[in-house]
Amino acid sequence: MVPRRLQLNSGPGLAAGYTLMRRCSVVLYFLVFACQPSGDRLETKAPKESYNTTEMEVRNERFLSTVHVPVSIAMDDVERQINVQVNGLIYEDNSLTDNGNDQFMVKVWKRSNLLVTAHDSLLHFTVPLKIWAKAGISVLGFTQYKETEFEIDLRFKTSLALDHDWSVNTQTQADGYSWVRRPTVNFVGFAIPITNIVSGLIDKNLGSITKTIDQQVRRNVDLRTPVLKAWNTLREPRLISEQYRTYLQVVPKRILITPLRFEGRVIQATIGIEGHMLTTTGPKPVVPSAVSLPDLTMVPRVKDDFQIGLLSEASYPEAAKLVADEFVGKSFSFSDNRYSITITSMDMYGQNDNLIIKAGLKGTVKGDIYLRGRPYYDPTNQTISLKDLEYDLDTKSVLQRSASWLLKGTFARTLQKELTIPVGSQIADMQKLLQEQLRNNQIAKGITINGRIDEIRPDQVYLTPTSLLAVVNARGRINVKVQGL
Repeated sequence: MVPRRLQLNSGPGLAAGYTLMRRCSVVLYFLVFACQPSGDRLETKAPKESYNTTEMEVRNERFLSTVHVPVSIAMDDVERQINVQVNGLIYEDNSLTDNGNDQFMVKVWKRSNLLVTAHDSLLHFTVPLKIWAKAGISVLGFTQYKETEFEIDLRFKTSLALDHDWSVNTQTQADGYSWVRRPTVNFVGFAIPITNIVSGLIDKNLGSITKTIDQQVRRNVDLRTPVLKAWNTLREPRLISEQYRTYLQVVPKRILITPLRFEGRVIQATIGIEGHMLTTTGPKPVVPSAVSLPDLTMVPRVKDDFQIGLLSEASYPEAAKLVADEFVGKSFSFSDNRYSITITSMDMYGQNDNLIIKAGLKGTVKGDIYLRGRPYYDPTNQTISLKDLEYDLDTKSVLQRSASWLLKGTFARTLQKELTIPVGSQIADMQKLLQEQLRNNQIAKGITINGRIDEIRPDQVYLTPTSLLAVVNARGRINVKVQGL
């Protein structure tokens, strides 16, 4: 028997087999080629987020400055104050038997205004007096009481200084006297001059008079109260920008003063309030009133410069959005267009003193890469910029294995050159507002501030858990004019 010859069936079963094979081929092709990733996936690790300082610590950054307060006291004011306080009857002794039964009574009036001049660092006082005296005179065992009136000008010279505890220290010396109307008494119808007797009494009592003057000055002249009031006025935060809720704050530390100088009819001195001046943003700082003053420090001169820290803030989300608007969608080619990438996202945060830039990529490679650089304030462009921008160590290691062409390219340098965060408008606005506050600004009755800003000098950019803070130092000169002290 001849075996049956095998034949191919050209019926429906075979056609279905061919169709199935074609469909499997299409699916396999799609899986192998169409669904194949467009680039190698980069498996990089994010650098750890960390910060050396907080926002509050940056805002409390201190810049030592001196508020320059020239003080002029006119002799006319000194005379007026003394003459207001010393008027009419200024001394009386109504007993003949006190002071060891001295048989002497006296009343002393201010005859006219006291005169004050200055010479050789001393205040010179001329005190015009009218004096009534009653004395017992013994003749042949009988005592007769006689009255007399006379006029005299007493002269004193006083050195004036301020002690460390803010008390006024005077050292007064008698500087002689002159008779305007000499004393006499009538006895048995005769006017008997008793100038020598009265002169002896005056000479005997001048020492106690000068001592009393110094005691009264120390007891009654109070500088602490007005200076403490001015001290608390100076410490009060002052709003310089409603838009940015920015306050100018002075944190005084000590008070300096130069020796008193006498120039013509004016007493001159310079007070320096040394401390920290800064701007703060947010709610008005709460500053409790001081109840005491620091000790007064004598210095030969007081500087008239000041320094204020101006702060501009950019939160990380805000800064990242500004950078993303500039870079997302940009493409970069490498090695004669053999490789290319496109930036898909940008983010940033801090790691100690470095700003971490996270860039999402697609193209020849895809995934996230991390770069680090040191932020600084660029005064020319008024921006926060970066220097020494380089790939993070883990990102560099991954790129060396899978995309060394990206390491050799100019991608990092291009980001460093073009990645900027504008903050100049904030600083410029605060500088303008600060200058307005320093121009003939009366902060309290009789106290006027005048000053100018000479330069703006960059300090640094601080990275905090919430934002980048650019600090610049405004330097200039400031004077506080005090009237009616």
